[in-house]
Amino acid sequence: MSNEELTNSREQSAVSNDKLGATATSGGRVFRGSLTLGASHLLRNLSIPWRVFKSKFPLASFITSRMITMLVVLFVFGWVLFGLMALAPGDIVDQMMQQQLMSQTETGGGSNRDNMLSEEQMAKMRAELGLDKPFTIQYFHWLERVVIHHDLGVSLISKAPVSFLIKSRIVNSLVLNLISLIFITIFSFLMGVYFSSKAGTRLDLAATFFALFFHAFPGILLLILLQLFASITGLFPVTAYPDFSISENPIKFFFSYSYHVFLPLFASFLGGIGGTLRMIRSTMLDQMGLPYIMALRSRGICERRVYLNHAFRNTLNPYITGSANLLASLFSGSLVLEIIFSYPGIGRLSYDAVLQQDVNLVLACTMLIAALDLLGITISDILLALVDPRIRYGKEG
Repeated sequence: MSNEELTNSREQSAVSNDKLGATATSGGRVFRGSLTLGASHLLRNLSIPWRVFKSKFPLASFITSRMITMLVVLFVFGWVLFGLMALAPGDIVDQMMQQQLMSQTETGGGSNRDNMLSEEQMAKMRAELGLDKPFTIQYFHWLERVVIHHDLGVSLISKAPVSFLIKSRIVNSLVLNLISLIFITIFSFLMGVYFSSKAGTRLDLAATFFALFFHAFPGILLLILLQLFASITGLFPVTAYPDFSISENPIKFFFSYSYHVFLPLFASFLGGIGGTLRMIRSTMLDQMGLPYIMALRSRGICERRVYLNHAFRNTLNPYITGSANLLASLFSGSLVLEIIFSYPGIGRLSYDAVLQQDVNLVLACTMLIAALDLLGITISDILLALVDPRIRYGKEG
């Protein structure tokens, strides 16, 4: 074979190889494209029931999606919380060791060092409690126990069931925060509507100044000052809960509870009414300057009806939107309140559990508070849709 023929055969083989490579590349692209197209068709077909449900029941689909989002947020929140607990120095076994050392020091039992836990015993205890595993595995074991077996576990310090400890405290926190929310709502609406009608007067300026002052005043400092006032004057108790149970004498407990909880509620009221009053007042002033108010006045409708039946109704939207944040701030603020005034609520229980690194109790309390906050946000969105018919949670048509 001559050199010329050999060169031509090489060129032909190279061209054929290029064609084969191009065919293989295009075939791979077509295969990947078909896979992507098939996956998109599958997802579209799977989402058909949800789209039909969303088009026919927009509010119900919105509630369902918010509930799913709430569960996802709670899942991530619990995982992060487990990680933070794992990053904290020491664990529950170290806390038990410290408590044992302190008890022996107080009783003068220096000769009882033989009863101290050894390193092997501490490692065995950590293995029994599952503390020797990564925090992600611990979290999934906790989720399995809670979701499948409906068991919140046992407090690693008091050895009492976590569900019992929470039930004995959550009612107290809910009562305190709901009373605060009711009083803040009633008085903020009354005062906001009233002072909006007195805009520009000295009374309105004074009310705006005090509302801004208490809104900016540190809540923890206000609680400490009120407790100092109670301890110096003796007019009110320094604790926020009676020293007897409601089962002993319900009527006496009601009046005693009202007397004990007055100062904490007053502090919560002053801290919460400032921002809410200013919001309602400014919303009312904005509504009173809109054209539909002028049209109502031109028809001869009385001023009271213009305020209460028309302008006041439109102030509900921003309040309902902000009430979820208000409820969340009340729950977070009740932690400091319960610690300072020795109120037996869920916030103080969570605080003690964090100090003792009681993982089961910390998770249950914190997840419960987070769930209540997320539930409050969802309820506020639902109420907003019911109050304002202009709001739709789906596409029409």
